[in-house]
Amino acid sequence: MFGTDGIRGIANTFLSPQLAFDLGRAAGAVIVEQNLVRRVVIGRDTRRSGPMLGASLAAGFCHAGIDVVALGVIPTGGLSYFTRTGGFSMGAVISASHNPAPDNGVKFIAHNGRKISEETESRISSLVGVVLSQVPVGAGVGFLDSGQPDLSGYLSYLVSLVPERLDGMKVAIDGSQGAGFDLGVRIFRELGAEVTVVGCAPDGLNINFECGATYPAHIQALTKQVGADLGVAYDGDADRAVFSDNLGRLINGDRTMAIWCRHWRESLNPKAVVGTVMSNGGFALAMATDGIELHRANVGDKYVGAQLRKISGQIGGEQSGHIIFSERGPTGDGLITALEMARVLKREGKPADKLFGIYDAMPQIMVNVEVADREAFKSSTAVSEAISSAEARVVGRGRVSVRASGTQPMVRVMVEADDYELRDFAAQEIVDALEKNVGVTKIRRIELTNALGD
Repeated sequence: MFGTDGIRGIANTFLSPQLAFDLGRAAGAVIVEQNLVRRVVIGRDTRRSGPMLGASLAAGFCHAGIDVVALGVIPTGGLSYFTRTGGFSMGAVISASHNPAPDNGVKFIAHNGRKISEETESRISSLVGVVLSQVPVGAGVGFLDSGQPDLSGYLSYLVSLVPERLDGMKVAIDGSQGAGFDLGVRIFRELGAEVTVVGCAPDGLNINFECGATYPAHIQALTKQVGADLGVAYDGDADRAVFSDNLGRLINGDRTMAIWCRHWRESLNPKAVVGTVMSNGGFALAMATDGIELHRANVGDKYVGAQLRKISGQIGGEQSGHIIFSERGPTGDGLITALEMARVLKREGKPADKLFGIYDAMPQIMVNVEVADREAFKSSTAVSEAISSAEARVVGRGRVSVRASGTQPMVRVMVEADDYELRDFAAQEIVDALEKNVGVTKIRRIELTNALGD
């Protein structure tokens, strides 16, 4: 039931009010079974279906005897903050992140602010649809507190992260019509920046529509047009942020981490950064030049987080702009990412274009191959041989990564090389084998060299 980032589907069909209720009841039963504090917190993004699903999820928790505090619209990072600082046993975010408005999702946060473990996910899944053996009554019924939430603690925490303040800095912000539309702008104004905004008028249906982190051309054009020092684009639940320099060039997650690591390299301990199998080779070379080791994790913030904990690292993330600063919090928070980037610019006394050229990206392409069964390629000898052949072609000059998507019915083929022709030939070799052997329905090529990863 759980993918790499919770449960997602079209709201009011697969992700129905009944399923949301069942999930709340099941998660509540796990809390009772583990003898945890019977208190949870729920937040959401701006989708029209959010209040409906939130009411159902809260009802399920209350049915299981769990008190609920509903915060309304709040970035995922903010929900993580309140979960780990407010004495809650669990948090829940109702969001489909960067997906279009008809979709929605539910992801659960553990008491420490991280996403729940796979074991807890499995236990919740096993209890979905299971009627409680004993239903609480009277004072045992959970109470829903949906009054005006006080988010000032989170705002004060964010302000404290930038002691230099941002007075005199010009910032353009695209709120993606999502959860960052208010706090994601307010924090920059609180710190003294001059802010120009777009994508900050959510109507429940326009979230992520031709705006935000998945449509960076919007913030790139605006940043250049208004002469801002930095452009910031959040995604729907504001757990990620990507940037534009003042010349309108995209700064993705790899480049953001490279800029941050170089600025803080003297205090970086250990001298390491966590990326993913998608992280660009140019990023890796730049870090090596600075004496910083790149550790690669599987795609997915939970894998990045696990690797960060393993090496006791300070920063890790994905090209998409989902970055974890472990000293700031255990999960990605686009507002923190934006503040960390702006803080570096303030301390350097430079606009973003002066830091953009930290590395030249190697030619990198992603081919998303839609298939009926995303795992079938693993048992195909012909596909395995094509992958081995492609790897041999680029050995010493690049990398190949072929993996099943964690959220969609597709195989993702990434090839990186020091030459565009070599890269494309190797990628096509694998795609041809997939077409002939595993039932491809659609192919989409994405140029990643200076763009967003997946």
